[in-house]
Amino acid sequence: MNRGFYTIMGAQFLSSLADNALLIAAIALLTSLQAPDWMTPLLKLFFVVSYVCLAAWVGIFADSMPKGRVMFITNFLKCCGCLLMLFGSHPLLAYAVVGVGAAAYSPAKYGILTELLPPGKLVIANGWIEGLTVASIILGVVLGGVFIRPDVAQPVLDFFHLPAVGLTSYAEAAIFLIAFVYLSASIVNLAIPDTGARYARAKFDPVDSIKNFTESCKLLWTDRLGQISLAVTTLFWGAGAVLQFLVLKWCEVALGMNLSEGAVMQAVVSLGIALGAFLAAAKIPLKRSLSVLPMGICMGLLVTCTAYFSRDVAPAGGISMFGGELSWAAIIAGIVMVLVGICAGLFVVPMNALLQHRGHVLMSAGRSIAVQNFNENLSILVMLGLYALLIRLDLSVQATMVTFGVFVMTSMLLVILKHRRNQAEYDSTHLIGEAKRH
Repeated sequence: MNRGFYTIMGAQFLSSLADNALLIAAIALLTSLQAPDWMTPLLKLFFVVSYVCLAAWVGIFADSMPKGRVMFITNFLKCCGCLLMLFGSHPLLAYAVVGVGAAAYSPAKYGILTELLPPGKLVIANGWIEGLTVASIILGVVLGGVFIRPDVAQPVLDFFHLPAVGLTSYAEAAIFLIAFVYLSASIVNLAIPDTGARYARAKFDPVDSIKNFTESCKLLWTDRLGQISLAVTTLFWGAGAVLQFLVLKWCEVALGMNLSEGAVMQAVVSLGIALGAFLAAAKIPLKRSLSVLPMGICMGLLVTCTAYFSRDVAPAGGISMFGGELSWAAIIAGIVMVLVGICAGLFVVPMNALLQHRGHVLMSAGRSIAVQNFNENLSILVMLGLYALLIRLDLSVQATMVTFGVFVMTSMLLVILKHRRNQAEYDSTHLIGEAKRH
């Protein structure tokens, strides 16, 4: 790998680290503002709405100038979103600005790899990028939890004299620090070399762009393998977004944890996903990718059973670690969350690989990524909206988790039945590994 690739990795790590830390800090900010509980999941909804609304144009924007410059602009926009959150704008609207930057950043991040590296290194490069992203998710939620702690936030408020400009809460101190992480990512983006790749100037014509994008969506949804893999990844990202908030709330109600401790438990789920992804990469070839579908049912079942667990049913006491006491309830919950993550990683990684393969065969990598991003983030919008509605209706955390788990199990069962029906009509598995048609 050349120097430019490692620069991209550094910028991607910092940007993703800040994205995940900001979610925790923004939740803390809403809490400090005494916002209603149903508003918390809307943070993620406002973040991903740009992925859906701008899906037909972000790729055009990414190709309009050198990718390093695009990544600089979009990371700087995220930094501006943090400043808006600090100085007067509603947290939801400011987080939406950060989401615009993230939506435009994604196609540039993946597109530059094909410009910078030979085809033989693309699989390795994507593996490094995805592995680094998982690491940044784990560290990001932990970092966000650390930043909002009083013993960290108060010295920041004092050192930078933030009360003088109206910033007094621990959440605001955390967001102030995260803005510097985004700024650091922008500076690293400036060191990304210009690959020299230039594209014919595309028009941002609304009608043609939407028409071409719609045709791409139809092409992938009507493909027998594409529709199965796209359905699974769409369900996964929607469910994963809900699980982010559900784990935090479950930790608070069932385990008596604060937001910082809940963020660590959220990171434990990400660790499980990383383990599942590693197992999938090591044990499941592309030809056998469809064999992992039952793992989605296992994930839903685990979440359903977890709803009935609390510190009251766990053994008393715990073990001493790193100078502190870790309760048996937290240990058991952590093990269950790792298992949930492993199931998720085992079934989504092969499905993602299959989807990328079919997208490459049927259209192009860029177009298929745009379709995938659109569907997955539309799922996030819908499922977070439903989750916010359940909170608004005062449904208990236990009932919400059961509803969520049963929904995942039922959805995955329907996907499995659809695949079996497709296979009964026509064996499509021989298309896995098929060369590009044009």
